[in-house]
Parts: sequence; structure tokens; C-alpha cells
Amino acid sequence: MNAADAAAVLAEIAYLLRHDAEQSFRSRAFGKAATTLHRLQPDLAALRAEGRLETIDGVGSGIAKVLVELVDTGRSTYLDKLRSEAPQETPQQAAPIAAGGVEASFLRGDLHSHTNWSDGGSTVYEMARAAQGRGYSYLAITDHSPRIRVVNGLGPERLHAQAEEIRRAMERLPGMTILRGIEVDILEDGSLDLADETLAELDVVVASPHVKLKMEREAMTERMLRAVESPHVDIVGHPTGRRLGSRPGADYDFEAVFRHAARHGTALEMDCDPARMDLSPELARLAAACGCRLSLDSDAHAPEQFAYVDSGAWMARQAGIGPELLLNCLELPDLLKVLRS
Repeated sequence: MNAADAAAVLAEIAYLLRHDAEQSFRSRAFGKAATTLHRLQPDLAALRAEGRLETIDGVGSGIAKVLVELVDTGRSTYLDKLRSEAPQETPQQAAPIAAGGVEASFLRGDLHSHTNWSDGGSTVYEMARAAQGRGYSYLAITDHSPRIRVVNGLGPERLHAQAEEIRRAMERLPGMTILRGIEVDILEDGSLDLADETLAELDVVVASPHVKLKMEREAMTERMLRAVESPHVDIVGHPTGRRLGSRPGADYDFEAVFRHAARHGTALEMDCDPARMDLSPELARLAAACGCRLSLDSDAHAPEQFAYVDSGAWMARQAGIGPELLLNCLELPDLLKVLRS
């Protein structure tokens, strides 16, 4: 059991615990420990033999107990228990697809990130430099559209101004491509928060549901059907809008929407933000079975948050999704062909 495999187990435990608001502290602890294992890559077998697993930052006695079992047996009875108690999130009509083997190292870039132009904390250059430091060759800057005022979203004028900053950042980062994008709100009727002519200028459009998530199922289905058929939408961001342990997210006819998205060439996102993990592995499996491409993204609001995909890649593996289905496993020329088709 190496550190990366153990981190995936801890990340899944964190994910399952987040379904219970009363377990939020414990969930965060497992998530932090998963991130630490990815970052430090400690020799778990040696630390186990020396009785020093608790010297790893963020690993207390409870998490150490899980790691001991992982090192000794290769499995976690605690994870098995949480899996058995977890509610099923997905209709079972779709047949499972072949087992995937996605690792974060397979990703060529990230297609959902934020800067200090909206609610992020870093500049375009700082985010792109961090992405390049991970070995990425491209990064989409997808700050928010204006609908949600508290996030200081971008309209057409500010998008044009941001384009200049993106150009300057690329001059400072040879070999790195920064894609102009937006995370545009899906409005209540399924239309988008920015005009077609504005969206047409961008490289990547991520359309996301953020508000009015408690709409009746039929109305929410119609809303999402309209959104995925837009010729400007490349990816549906965190497609249920849920926040684990605090907001359940939208309910709609997922299979109908996913099949419609596949027909229109619209990808579905697996958002690796620990507060979201959306699409879930169950819904991601359904999306793939319906013919959709997917995108495994960090939704990073700061440079260190690109590491969310390190702990989130288990979702793709559990869903049986291989790199051939992930947009951001494509090299840049192939990605651009898909985005522009």
C-alpha cells in the first residue's frame, strides 16, 4: 500500500463522511491527511514498522488506525462500512463501463479555476505558474459571471480587460497556454448569464447551477436540458450544485440530461473541491454510460487547491472512467479541436 493508494482511501472516507453534517470535522481531518500523503509521499510501511504513523502531519490516532490496517491488509474495514451505509445516488438502468485507471498525473491541464478577478485569492500569473509547476501545459481561467454579486463576477468589459492580463501572464510562462474562460450561471429558465456574443469569444465555457437548486424535478430537468444544448457550453460545472453535508443539490432526470448532453457534445464535470465532489462516482458512471465526456477539475480558488485532483481522482477510478473519456487528459491541440467542434 503506497502513499497515493492510501490517500485515495482517506479521500473517499472524507467524501462519505461529508454526507453527514455531524461528521464535518472528522471529514476535514481525513481530507487533510489525504492531501498530506499526496504531497509528502511518506514510506508508510517503514513508518508502520517504527510505530511512527502519527508523526505524519494531520494523522491522529483514528486515522493512524486506518493506515495500519491498509499497510497490513491492503483494505479498510472502516471504508467498507461507510460504503455499505451510503445511500445510492444513481438510477441503476445504465450498465457499468469498463474499469478505468485515472491518476492525477495523467491530466494535461485543469479546465475550472478562479482568480482574484472574481472570488479567487491569486492573480492569473500565480495560478498559471502553479499549474505549470504541476506539469500542466494549459489552464482555463473560469472566473464567475455577474449573476452572483458577492463573487464579483465578470461581464464583457472585465472579460476583455482580463484577456490582457492573460496575454501578459503567458509571455512570462513559456510553454504554458492560458485559456480564456468563464463559469457562467445557468439561470432558472436554462438560459445563461452572459450573451451569446460574449461567450463565443471565449475558449472554455463552464456552465454551472448555483441558485434555485430546490426547483421541482420536472422544471429543473427542463432547465438543465436547455443549458446543455447551448452551442457555447463546453462543460457543465458541478452538475448538481451540492455542497456535501450542507446542501443536497438539485434533483432532475439525470439520465435524460446526460444523454442530451452527449448528443450536443457537452461534457460533465467531476469537481474535486472537497466540499463538492460533484459529479459523484455514481453519477459520473451514469454520465459515461450515456456517452458523455467528463472533465476532472479542481475548481481551484488558490494555487495550492490544484492538489484537489490528487485526492479526487479516486472518483474517476471508482466510476470506471479511463483517461480516454476525460477532456483534460487530452493534449492541447486535441482539446482545442474538441472545444471548437
